[in-house]
Amino acid sequence: MPYKNFEEYNIKVADDVEEKFRSIIQGLGEDITREGIQKTPERAAKAMMFLTQGYHQDPAEILKSAMFKEDYDDMVIVKDIELYSLCEHHMLPFFGKAHIAYIPNGHIVGLSKLPRIVDIFARRMQVQERLTHDILECINDTLKPKGVAVVIEASHMCMMMRGVQKQNSVTTTSGFRGQFEKIETRTEFLRLITADLG
Repeated sequence: MPYKNFEEYNIKVADDVEEKFRSIIQGLGEDITREGIQKTPERAAKAMMFLTQGYHQDPAEILKSAMFKEDYDDMVIVKDIELYSLCEHHMLPFFGKAHIAYIPNGHIVGLSKLPRIVDIFARRMQVQERLTHDILECINDTLKPKGVAVVIEASHMCMMMRGVQKQNSVTTTSGFRGQFEKIETRTEFLRLITADLG
């Protein structure tokens, strides 16, 4: 599928998605005819379609749309990429930051495309472990760099609002390929994403 900005899609709320939200709200004991609730099924359906738009986008095509030949072969890092996703177990949000690095192998990619890749995979029902892997493998398979590194730090509402109810816990996942499997390269990456260079 050719790459499209989300704004290019004609967003039509599926009647059955809206109706299912109406049924859920009623099942929870709310009065679906109450003024403040009447349009909630439609709003919830629109929100869910937005939060899962990643199913309809091809991350590899986004990378391919902005690949350029370049002899640069040192580390490229984009850090502190905000991400918001839905836990597939409870459909509650998890949110945090992704840090991505790669070492080019004849091609670089437009820097804005790395955050877009994060968004596409995050806009699906996810677990943080798979989200990390999906981003890593997409960059590795498409760009074919000398190495790729991805670290994600996130807070999970399913742990904060329900279950163990731990408000300050942060989950960190990481993945490394190629030159980042060497301890010295990995250490440099981890030092740079935690450094305040300002």
